[in-house]
Amino acid sequence: MPTKSRTRLALLAGLALGFMVCQAAVHADEPLPQVRVTTNVGDFVIELRSDRAPLTAQNFLRYVREGFYTNTLIHRVIANFVIQGGGHDAASQKIKPTHENVFNESGNGLQNKRGTVGMARSEAPHSGNSQFYVNLVDNSDLDPVPTRWGYTVFGRVVQGMDVVDRIGETATGATGPFKSDAPLKPVIIEKMEIIGASSAPAPATTTPVTPTPNQDNILSPK
Repeated sequence: MPTKSRTRLALLAGLALGFMVCQAAVHADEPLPQVRVTTNVGDFVIELRSDRAPLTAQNFLRYVREGFYTNTLIHRVIANFVIQGGGHDAASQKIKPTHENVFNESGNGLQNKRGTVGMARSEAPHSGNSQFYVNLVDNSDLDPVPTRWGYTVFGRVVQGMDVVDRIGETATGATGPFKSDAPLKPVIIEKMEIIGASSAPAPATTTPVTPTPNQDNILSPK
């Protein structure tokens, strides 16, 4: 290859790299979106790691903007493990239709530490859609390892962890369609609202599909 051509390619590569670095710096300076979760037990605020789990964060924000989480249940509570919700209608207790599943981003370096928020799913790694969970303790068994996918962490509770802990202490058992671990006194998500970085563009809407069944398999894979 002539010297002039090699020099030109090197310059173009340098410009492209510089552009990517500048873009990354711009996004790094942007405030992370925050969502207030209002329940009948109290409020807590989730900060979304759109910088580390962009697909999962945007998926969650789409449901928030659509009002999907209004009057849904925290339907699963396991002390010293997680609370889980965002899929079942509070009145009918039926699972709500959702959008398409989201790609598993569990390899993003975020760990399932106490107070972090993750994407619930079934055994299939890319089966998460609307349901989410909050870690009540450090749950390293939910993190990925070279031989299996983990559970995507896409946010953390920055206010109201005492409310989450209070939910985590509620009495549970079998009720309605839930065979176990359901709050005997319903814990209801009354609404969610974006309270920070609300100027982020909304993703394109899609046609709702039937949700993946059995998203309650957030189990320690020991």
